[in-house]
Amino acid sequence: MIRSIRALPRTVWLVATISLFNDAASDMIYPLVPLYLASVLMAGPKALGLIEGSAEAVSSLLKLFAGVLADRSGKVRAWVIAGYGIAGFARPLIGITTSWLGVLACRFADRVGKGLRSAPRDALISLSVEPGQRGLAFGFHRAMDNLGAVVGPLAAAALLAAGVSLRHIFLLAIVPALIVLALAFTVREPEHPATRTKEPFRWTLGGLPKSFRRYLCVLALFTLGNSSNMFLLLRANELGASATRVTLMWALFSLVAAVLSTPLSAMSDRWGRSRVLGIAWLAYAGAYLLIGWMPGADWALWLTFAGYGVVTAALEGTEKALVADLVPRERIGTAFGWYSLVSGIFLLPASLLFGWLWQGFSPFAAFAFGAGCAFVAALLLRFWVAVSSSD
Repeated sequence: MIRSIRALPRTVWLVATISLFNDAASDMIYPLVPLYLASVLMAGPKALGLIEGSAEAVSSLLKLFAGVLADRSGKVRAWVIAGYGIAGFARPLIGITTSWLGVLACRFADRVGKGLRSAPRDALISLSVEPGQRGLAFGFHRAMDNLGAVVGPLAAAALLAAGVSLRHIFLLAIVPALIVLALAFTVREPEHPATRTKEPFRWTLGGLPKSFRRYLCVLALFTLGNSSNMFLLLRANELGASATRVTLMWALFSLVAAVLSTPLSAMSDRWGRSRVLGIAWLAYAGAYLLIGWMPGADWALWLTFAGYGVVTAALEGTEKALVADLVPRERIGTAFGWYSLVSGIFLLPASLLFGWLWQGFSPFAAFAFGAGCAFVAALLLRFWVAVSSSD
């Protein structure tokens, strides 16, 4: 495994390193946003659902456009630089906001940056490796991304222990963001044949394989129950975990995901994408039920966050590798744009519905709904999408 990772192209290593520093910047503040909203700005689950859902929905629209334009121009590097730059400068501004609307604006700008870079970045990784390396490459990228999500919360926990305020921690996130921007300028443009068609963009999936279209439908169902991870952090806080403990739990989740993302995603290169992804979605359903049922913030909650990290490690890279398998090379940016659109646009209704179920009924009702969506999606992936792959 180590030899295979070392043999990955320079571009994959560079993009993975950028993701490490970017997530370190992002996750310095990510676990603290729901606590900041609740304890400083006095906003509840509904406001959190609106903030996260709206920001992700807009980001998803931009991911599709950026992916389509990257295919048509044959260029991806500029989108990567712009995306990381906008997000990096937007996050620290949360520290000077005085209302949840200000947090909404900052998260909106952060997600705009993610929207511009995500599909071109994933296309860049796919174009840099052979088909048999896709699971490994995307898994390694996700591993480095999750490693950054370990460094960020640990840095935030150390700052909290030293008496640094939440506002100042947000502002300090500019330091790794500057490193990200410097590294992004060193990315080389990959060989990417531009698409021949110059027709105006249309909101259809015409020309893309049937198996890919079915996969997007199933992914939409899974995403409908896959609300923002901030609800997990809010749940831990509700069960009695302090700000420092919540931050460390998030670091544990990210550490597990970082360690296991590469080997679990690489398994899909040998065992098949649908099989690995279906098992991951079923495990996701179990993890959600357990988190919703959990009675308190004791050792079992730590184990549950670690288990959720295992699930995340298995599904993130595999989902993207399956996208690359289902579409032709010249449409790879567009395909990742559609993947990002579907997996992001449904986060708005998912987060709003999750917040409504939580506040109107109970946290368990919200997590049980998410588990149900994941279970049905896993069945459809096995018996509908897998069958159509031979079409």
